[in-house]
Amino acid sequence: MRIRGAVLRAIGAERPFAQARPLELVDLELDEPGPGELLVRVEAAGLCHSDLSVVDGARPRPVPMLLGHEAAGIVEALGEGVDDIAVGTRVVTTFLPRCGECAACATDGRLPCERGSASNAAGELLGGGRRLHEGDREVHHHLGVSAFATHAVLDRRSVVPVGDDVPPHVAAVLGCAMLTGGGAVINAGRPVAGDDIIIVGLGGVGMAALLAAASLGHGRVIGVDAVPAKLDRARELGAHDALSPDAAVEQGLRAPVVIEAAGHPKALETAFALTAPGGTTVTVGLPHPDARSSLPPLTFTAEARTLVGSYLGSAVPSRDIPRYEQLWREGRLPVEELVTSEIGLDDLNEALDTLADGRAIRQVVRFV
Repeated sequence: MRIRGAVLRAIGAERPFAQARPLELVDLELDEPGPGELLVRVEAAGLCHSDLSVVDGARPRPVPMLLGHEAAGIVEALGEGVDDIAVGTRVVTTFLPRCGECAACATDGRLPCERGSASNAAGELLGGGRRLHEGDREVHHHLGVSAFATHAVLDRRSVVPVGDDVPPHVAAVLGCAMLTGGGAVINAGRPVAGDDIIIVGLGGVGMAALLAAASLGHGRVIGVDAVPAKLDRARELGAHDALSPDAAVEQGLRAPVVIEAAGHPKALETAFALTAPGGTTVTVGLPHPDARSSLPPLTFTAEARTLVGSYLGSAVPSRDIPRYEQLWREGRLPVEELVTSEIGLDDLNEALDTLADGRAIRQVVRFV
C-alpha cells in the first residue's frame, strides 16, 4: 500500500533543523504484513530524544530510515499466525521487541532482548527484513516501528493492546516515555515506603519518572533541572520541590533513589552526588557514545552505593504497559500532562529544534 512518512536520508545534520530539514516527507510503498506481523494505522506518534539522536548522529543508524518509535494506532490487518489480537484494536508500539527466547529475555526486563537489539541496529523488524520501499530501494525501520507515517507494519511483539478508552496521545506516550521513565523508578530503583525519590533531568522521560514516583505515594518526589520552566512544571505535576542542579547539591539534598534521565555526563555526576549512603543511582538517559563521567570510586565501597543502568526502564512491555494504563484510568498517572503540543508530520523539523533546545516535554504528531 502507498503511505506517507518522514524519512531521514543522512545523519549528522547541523542545526537549525528547520533550515537543514533532515526529515523529508515522501510517499513510500509498505508491504502487507507477513507471518507474525500486523498493519497499524498510526493515530499519534511522540517525538523523542531517541529520534533526535539519530538525526544528529549521536546514535548512528542505517539510512535511509523512516523515523518514529513512540506511537499508538489501530490494527487494520493481521499477518498469518496472529490470532491473539483483533482488527480494530488500539495498540501501543514499543521500541525494543522481546523475542521471549534469548537469555536476556529471561532477566525480567533487566537486559535488552538480544534479537530485538540486533534487529533494531540493522533497521529491520524482529522477524527479519524490511517492509518499506521507495522505488527499488529499501527504507530502514526505526527501532522496529517507523511511526512517523500514516501506517506501519510491525512485528506482533512490538505492540501491546490497550483499551478503547485510552486516547491516542496518551497511549503513544505509554510506549516510550512512560515505559522508560516509570520503569527506571519502579523496576530499577525499587523504592520502598518512605523513600524520597529525586529525578535529575526533566524532559519527557524524566517527567514520566516523576509521575510514576508521585503515583507510588512513598516519600517526597523532587525534580532537578537547569531550566526554570521545567522546575515550575514539575511542581505542577506533583513534585514536592524542584531545584537547579547547583542548588540541589549546595543544599546537601540526598535521597535513597535517584534517577538520571538527562543523558548527559554532568547529569550522572549530579545524580550520584544526590544519592544517599546505601542508595541507588539509576541512569536511564542515553548520552553520546564518547561521553565520560567522573565518579569517586571509594564512595561505592565506603557508602555501599549502587549504580544501575536501565534501558527502556528495565521493562517487560506486555506486563508494564497495562500497569500504567490502569494507573492512568484510576487518575493516578496523568500522562496527558506530558504532552506539550500536538503537531503535524510537516512540523517535525521545527519540532526537532524545539526538542533540542529543551523547550518541550513531549510533542506528539496527530494523524486523527
